[in-house]
Amino acid sequence: MTPDVPRPPAHATDRPGDESPFALGLLLRRAHWRAASVMSEALRPLGIELRHFAVLLVLVNRGPTVQRDLASETGTDKAGIMRVVDDLERKGLAVRKAVPGDRRVRAVEITAEGRELFDAAHVAAEPLADRLAAGLGPDGSKQLTALLTQMAHAADSGDM
Repeated sequence: MTPDVPRPPAHATDRPGDESPFALGLLLRRAHWRAASVMSEALRPLGIELRHFAVLLVLVNRGPTVQRDLASETGTDKAGIMRVVDDLERKGLAVRKAVPGDRRVRAVEITAEGRELFDAAHVAAEPLADRLAAGLGPDGSKQLTALLTQMAHAADSGDM
């Protein structure tokens, strides 16, 4: 009879079969890098980066938004969001407008050109997104999207 010897803890590797407590987060990070690379490829010919698209997405969904809320919604710091908004303004994709009642605050609003580029980005990304999900099988993309949506919005529902 061999005594039960405690198994050493699994070490994070981010490779298939990793059973460490970090495995899910590491795999999500690797999948994010891959997806970001593919989506960046779609955006490059349009002259924007993912950080610009993220702000345009918030503006399309929320309408005019103050910079501090843009920073929070996109996970960007104050200086970073200022640079992104500066870029979008230079490209004619967004404008800063005064907020009535508060001279210190500016809301960022998407322009007609920004909306056109936002729509064009979706068209450009479709074949690349199909390529990204090709190895997931016929319903794999829908299943993964459902699971990631559930995980990403768990905090919204109080599950985490």
